[in-house]
This record gives sequence, structure tokens and C-alpha cells, in this order.
Amino acid sequence: MIIFNQEKSTFHLKTAKTSYIMKIFDSGHLFHLYWGNSLNTNNLDYSIPRQNWYKELEKNYDTNEFQLEFYPQEFPGYGATDLRSPIIELEFADGSSTTDFKYVKHKIYSGKHKLDGLPATYTENNSEAQTLEITLSDTIKNIDAILSFTVFDNYNAITRSVKLINKSNHNIKIQRILSASLDFKESNFEILHLSGAWARECHIERMPLRKGTQSIESRRGASSHSQNPFIALVKPNVTENYGEVYAMSLVYSGNFLANIEVDMYYSCRMQIGINPFDFTWLLKPNSTFQTPEAVLVYSNDGITGMSHTYQNLYAKRLIRGNWRDKARPILINNWEATYFDFDEVKIKKIAQEASNFGIELFVLDDGWFGQRNSDDCSLGDWFVNENKLHGGLKKLVDDINSMGLKFGLWFEPEMICPVSELYKKHPDWCLHVKGRKRSTARHQLVLDLSRKDVCEYIIDSVSTILSNANIEYVKWDMNRNMNEIGSDLLAPENQREVAHRYILGLYYILEKITQKFPNILFESCASGGGRFDPGMLYYMPQTWTSDNTDAIERLKIQYGTSIVYPNIAMGCHVSAVPNHQVSRITPFSTRGIAAMCGNFGYELDLTKLNNQEKEQAKAQIKFYKMIRNLIQFGDFYRLQSPFNSNEVAWSFVAKDKSEAIVSFFRVLAQPNHPQVTIRAVGLEKNSIYQDERTGLTYGGDELMSVGINIPDDIFQGAIYDSLSNKVLFAGMTNNSIKGDYSSFIWHFIKIK
Repeated sequence: MIIFNQEKSTFHLKTAKTSYIMKIFDSGHLFHLYWGNSLNTNNLDYSIPRQNWYKELEKNYDTNEFQLEFYPQEFPGYGATDLRSPIIELEFADGSSTTDFKYVKHKIYSGKHKLDGLPATYTENNSEAQTLEITLSDTIKNIDAILSFTVFDNYNAITRSVKLINKSNHNIKIQRILSASLDFKESNFEILHLSGAWARECHIERMPLRKGTQSIESRRGASSHSQNPFIALVKPNVTENYGEVYAMSLVYSGNFLANIEVDMYYSCRMQIGINPFDFTWLLKPNSTFQTPEAVLVYSNDGITGMSHTYQNLYAKRLIRGNWRDKARPILINNWEATYFDFDEVKIKKIAQEASNFGIELFVLDDGWFGQRNSDDCSLGDWFVNENKLHGGLKKLVDDINSMGLKFGLWFEPEMICPVSELYKKHPDWCLHVKGRKRSTARHQLVLDLSRKDVCEYIIDSVSTILSNANIEYVKWDMNRNMNEIGSDLLAPENQREVAHRYILGLYYILEKITQKFPNILFESCASGGGRFDPGMLYYMPQTWTSDNTDAIERLKIQYGTSIVYPNIAMGCHVSAVPNHQVSRITPFSTRGIAAMCGNFGYELDLTKLNNQEKEQAKAQIKFYKMIRNLIQFGDFYRLQSPFNSNEVAWSFVAKDKSEAIVSFFRVLAQPNHPQVTIRAVGLEKNSIYQDERTGLTYGGDELMSVGINIPDDIFQGAIYDSLSNKVLFAGMTNNSIKGDYSSFIWHFIKIK
């Protein structure tokens, strides 16, 4: 709901649980008054600060001693009387940069419009949301900024974006244009964000705010492994289930900046948007520039409350298409089983074993095209290598379909190898700067997606492959970041637009291909989680969470990723040991239970499993099918963090509270370890739940208040009754491996 109080000149944006209030001040500037728990009032004039601090500058707006630096704003400019970080910085034809945007008009309407060329949240009918568009103008330079706010009532989220319109007769250079900026009157917060590296994505970082500027960002051309486009301010006493959280998430896959500034008066400003670093956009007369969408979430129910808002909104109103509400198949990927060393005989052997296990989808990874027998050639040459796949791709797909399996295929369409037919024909098609070395990574260069001809080549070549065989899943990979960012087709004054134009080109490609093949399940990948962001989820409903398949490392990666993203978006696989990334040996059971945190699958050679492992794999697959809807569509709760404990726990609870899964992991063994108890969360306290393994019953209040003791038989082997074909495992732990990396899983079903 959006309420405009004309008498008080206030906008009140209300969700089911929150209020966000702004005011048009006497000067015409748009002030931020409040964001937090739902309020009934529309009058918060008394909250506007009236401090009479020492003035660094003097400027009057028919109000005595008025200075913007002392007031919380929604769209702070640069060069007037606010010396804090602006949301916008422009360079005009006369060389000046001062801006001063004031209210002109507004409109409120039901529903939500699409953003031109950009992914964004959406509505399925106009009753789901209301949108407020406020037009601000710098009348001296004749430029407008349209601020869009959409209120998702039932999802308790507010989205923001900015459209800039050049109404003048002169070119304007945009040096900085962020999507959202919020001022807080205090700075007693801690920053929460997700940081990491390749194979170590989305680790949770939390630290106190300090005076000055603190930021996270990407300058890599992608949202990146190192930082995720998300930031939150939390009160120092915030826990998973208690306290206030203010969060911003950016629906964008390229360079971003999330910035917090604490000024000399201990107020703070929170911002997110496209990274101004190495960015300039030439805005010609009568043209517009649209920023990506920022999604703002307030929670008074701790970090879990914030997470559930993002997870629910992104699962239902960001992810779209035929696969949004469908259960995702259990898959086997051949990458770690074969790497480049395979032919159709080897592939079909793995597929046949997968079919025997009850796996539903076979995915052929890198190495099926061009002359691709190693990673130093052929990217860009999207034609089948029939020396490897005798009879061609269609025959292989048909053969695997006949085994009862769907077929999936790996692509890396955004890249080109210098050793390729495509590079011979079009050496100018990669990102490069004339006169500079073309730096390769993984023996590849980045195609210039700012070019329409390159985009059309990718669409055509990928579409040809997908049209000629029954391919039902695509893994879309991207294995390097950008260097020497330049384009042959752009003028010198447009070269600093290339990184953003690349992302717009990528979105154009993805829109065309996913709409052309609506029944294919697309999974994005960027060396794992290097582009796990809301922008990619708009086109592809799941992401390969990390190239690191080690079960113990995945505890942190998956735990951290769940801070923002729904578990149905996470690809989680069981792989071989010693693990190919960290050489760790973990029990088969621990690998299985850790992978039951999202879309379940395997990344190993099934033909090399011993008999015990085969039985455990079959048990895991049967069990996951039983709980699949709960894992993929239920609510996720983080119970015990891997970042500060030797023991880790999480749970899934059905939306209707009818069943729950609780998973526990002990990383390192301890002598005479204390009894560990895990308390469930999110159940109905007055209902009775039955442990599916033991048949014992517990009250929901007992499970949440007293908790569950980790059983003494946690090191015992899997119990699998092949006669009744029922999973009865106590922990699915290998008999032959005792000690470190033990795990346990409970399945509770509500019986009354």
C-alpha cells in the first residue's frame, strides 16, 4: 500500500509488516523519515533533525541555516550543501558537476512495470504490488530523475531504481548513478556481507561500523566470487531470530558498489548500485539511462526474517518461467568423473549406472565440441566433435533418453579461445584495447557482448545445438573475469561504457534464448558462484553454487548463500574422495547429507563406486525424492553456524508445517565430547511430530524448546532395508570411516 498525505507532503509505503516514509521538504528535496516496523501515522515531521552544528558551507533555501548535509535524503546530489557520498554525479557540457534535484510530480499505480533491458522482480497481477514514481528535476541543467519504488505487500519488500532523462540540448556524462541511497540518524550498526574467492564463495562477514567509508565492490566485470551484491546493517545484538536488520540486494550481474559512510555527526548513509569505478555513460539529449533494481528488506525478526523475505520474493517473483514451481531433477554430471577424457561409450556407461540408481538427468560437461580435448582451445566453436561422440550428439541424447534419463549439456558461450575457428575469423570479437596485450585466463578471452553481431552469433550457435537434439537442461558457464575492457565498435567517449554494455548484451542473449526454449532448465555458473546474483536468477532458476564440491567446505558456502538466496537456486552435488579441490576424504554419508541442501546431484564416476557406496547412493536418491519438495520449496533455518562452531546444523520446514528435516554435521572428532542438542525452529508448538526413522513422537514445543540429542550411534553404518525398499539410515555413515566428518539427518512428519 502507498499512501500520499497531501497536507503533510509525505509518502507512506506500507507492507504487511513494515513502513517506509518519505517527505517532500519545503525546499523541494525528498527526505527520508523512517524505515522499520509498520506504523499507523503519516506525520513524522517532528523526526526531522534540527541540529545547529557548525556550518562548513552556507546556502539558503528560504529556510534559516538550511544545509542538506544535516538531513536524511532519498536522492542526495553532489556539490550543493551535502558533502557526503552522492547517489549521482554528473559532468555537464560546461565542465561542472553540481546537481540539485527537487520534487516535480509523482504518480501511484497498481502493479509494476518492467525495466528496459534489465532483470527485475515482477508481479503476476496488479493487486500484488503498488508502484510510486517520483519525478525530481535539476531545472538549471534540465535533467530529470524518476525514482521508482514498488511495494510488495505480502513479501514485505520494497524495490528501488532510478531512470535518468536528459531533457537538455547537451550531452551529459554520468560518472555515478546508484540505485538506492538511505540515510540513518545513527551508526550503531554492524555490517553483514558475503565475501570469499573461487571455491570459497559466500562466507559470512560481520564487523562493526566505524567512522569513514566502508564498502564492498566488484571491478571484475561480474558480480564476482569475492563479494556478493548484497549488504546489510544489523544491530549489535542481532541473532538469527532476533533484532533489526536493514538490507539491500542488487539485481545485477556486473560491477557493483555497496557503500556505507559514517559522517562526522555519527549518522550513516547506505548505498548500492553500479560501481562508478571505470564507468562513464554518455547521455545524449532526449535519451535515458536506467539503473538496476535494488531490493530493500527490513526485518525485526533477525537475520532469518530477512533471509526468508529475500528467499520467498526471489523464488516466486524474480525466478520465472516453466521451472519456477517445478521440482528439480536429481542429476549426474560427468565433469569430475572424466574431465576431457571421454567418448560416447564411457558416457553411456555412466548414464546407464545413473539410470539404475534412480537418477533422472545426465549432464554432459565440457569437451563435447570443436577440438576440445583440453581447456586451451575451441571455445566459440559450437559444433559437435564427432571424433569423440561417434554418431553425433543427437544419437547420444536419444540413447540416454532411452535409458529413462533426461539429457543436459554444458556451454561457455561468452568466451573465445585464441586457438579456435571463431578467433581465426573474428579476432576483433573479444574485449581488447588496441595496442595492449590480450591477457588470457584459462587460455581464453572474453567475447565483446557490447556488440550486437557477437550477441546474435551466440544466440544462433547455441540455438542450433539446442534445436537439433532433445536437450532439457543447460549449464551456462563463465570461467574468467574481464581485463583490457574495450570494444572496437565504440567511440573513445563510450569506452568506459563497455562493462555495463556487456551485461546488457548478456541479458539480451539470455532473454532471447530462454524465451525460445522455455522448457529447458537453465543453470548458471561462473567457475561456480562467481555470478550467483539476482540478475542471473531472473533468466536461470538455479546456479552452480561453487566448483568446490568438498562436503565440509560446502557447509560454509551453502550456509552463507542462504542468507539471500532460496535453496531451490543452489546446485549441490556429491563428489568423489579424495576431493578434487581440497584432497579431503569424507564419508559418503556426509557428502550426501551436505548435498541435500538444494538441488541434489552427483559429480563422480558411478561405475567406480564400491558395493557399499552404491547402496548408500541408492538410499540417498530414494530419500531425497521423498523430501525433495520440502528441500526445494520449504523454509530454511540456520541452526548452528560453521563459521564459529565445530558442529553445524540447519533445517527445512514445510510452508504448512507438516514436515521438517534437520541436518547435523560434526566436523572434527573430540574425545569425551559433551552431549550435543539441536533445537528445531519454525514448527507448530501444539502439533505432534513423528521421527520417520524411529517412529518416536515429539511435541513441536519439545523439539523447539528441549531439542534433539545427537544419537550415540552417529558413527554406525547406513541401515537400508532392501526388502521393504525403505530408508532406515541412522546417519548413512560409512562403517569403514569413523571419527571426523560425522553427520546425521532427521525427518519429522506432523501426525496431529
